[in-house]
Amino acid sequence: VEALREAATAVEQEKEILLEMIHSIQNSQDMRQISDGEREELNLTANRLMGRTLTVEVSVETIRNPQQQESLKHATRIIDEVVNKFLDDLGNAKSHLMSLYSACSSEVPHGPVDQKFQSIVIGCALEDQKKIKRRLETLLRNIENSDKAIKLLEHSKGA
Repeated sequence: VEALREAATAVEQEKEILLEMIHSIQNSQDMRQISDGEREELNLTANRLMGRTLTVEVSVETIRNPQQQESLKHATRIIDEVVNKFLDDLGNAKSHLMSLYSACSSEVPHGPVDQKFQSIVIGCALEDQKKIKRRLETLLRNIENSDKAIKLLEHSKGA
């Protein structure tokens, strides 16, 4: 049973990685440097692959007690609030996400740790803790990719 759960979780993670890769290709600087026809063809292919990937649904249920359920809701709500602030203040949202990620990490943090969030995450089921950390990693990676794309765009305008 554990092997089945691990395999399903791996497929779930692979789906997330594929979606992220397709999205990053669609928004890459290289897409701006090819002809309109090639760009349209690549976008059609990327959209088709995105659609096919989204048809795959994998669900691994986590057994939670009421306290764990409440902790998961609270942690998710905090992350969602930070994500909603992205457009208003990207720099502050990024540093807040970093402190949330540091709260989930077992390594020595590179910056401040959100102690309140850490205690909430500790109250979650182990599988949920891993999912929360993965979600924060993905969000931070997406921000980093966006920063790079913006800098490349500004550099190309300056040149």
